[in-house]
Amino acid sequence: MVNLEWYRTFKAIYKTGTLTGAADSLFISQPGVSLHLGSLEAYVGYKLFDRTGRKMIPTERGKILFNAVSEALSKLEDVEKNFQKSTEKTTPTISVGMCFETFQTTLEQYVSTLDFNLIIDFGEYPEMIDQLDKGILDLIITPKKGTSPNILHEAFSSEQIVLVGGKNVDTNSFKDVLKTKNFKEIEDWLKQEKWYGTTGDMEHLFQFWLLNFGHKPNFRPNYIVPNLNSIIRCLKGGTGLAVVPDFLCKNEIENGDVKLIWEGEEKLENTLYFGCRKQTMYQNEIDHIKSLFRQIMGKVN
Repeated sequence: MVNLEWYRTFKAIYKTGTLTGAADSLFISQPGVSLHLGSLEAYVGYKLFDRTGRKMIPTERGKILFNAVSEALSKLEDVEKNFQKSTEKTTPTISVGMCFETFQTTLEQYVSTLDFNLIIDFGEYPEMIDQLDKGILDLIITPKKGTSPNILHEAFSSEQIVLVGGKNVDTNSFKDVLKTKNFKEIEDWLKQEKWYGTTGDMEHLFQFWLLNFGHKPNFRPNYIVPNLNSIIRCLKGGTGLAVVPDFLCKNEIENGDVKLIWEGEEKLENTLYFGCRKQTMYQNEIDHIKSLFRQIMGKVN
């Protein structure tokens, strides 16, 4: 008989596009993800994904299977989370949605100090807003606001998207090019360097390039790594460039391990919001999590 976890893993691979992303979202190992996928493909009798480099591209049969099981899996996940909440007696369970890098940089260090249960969910912002509205999540950290009348959005901080590089990058040479105000030369200089990107969202790079050069980047990063925190760790090796939110590398810049190369001709900033429902039975716990974020990231101006 087919194992339900195989379908759950299949959905995670489909949504994240990588085995690593699926493993992160399910809190299991990448070999475990591969085993589940292999077992499911053996069970159904056909290939569900084409493996292109590190990217998992669903086959036509994979798309059909996803459309067939996605809604049923979502309903089961809703039942699982809501049932857990309805049966808890003394210790509440709070579900919080945010991106993986934000969790690692902020809340992760405080998890062991919490006196309530915590479920962290990593996903796309529109999906998290929908899950918040449905009562699956209790709090989300997001740079985007939803439209539901049931959700309150509270600005608490901001992030600036900046160009950073390893400590061995020749910033003096770049400053000389900047002084020319010739954006074709500036772009050419940047494209000569080695670049880091992630397996998932490249929105930061696209927005930064579009704002400063009037078009999306016409090159692909040389090194594709699992997430933005991986990029910061790689840059500490001394070379390479990347476009990232400034709060992710604040300490590394202050310590001299990573250089702030350029804020852009125009600054690219995102406001960060807490999102929660207007009516909640977990206000004290939510307020505590909010206070931790404000302590780490500061209040928005």
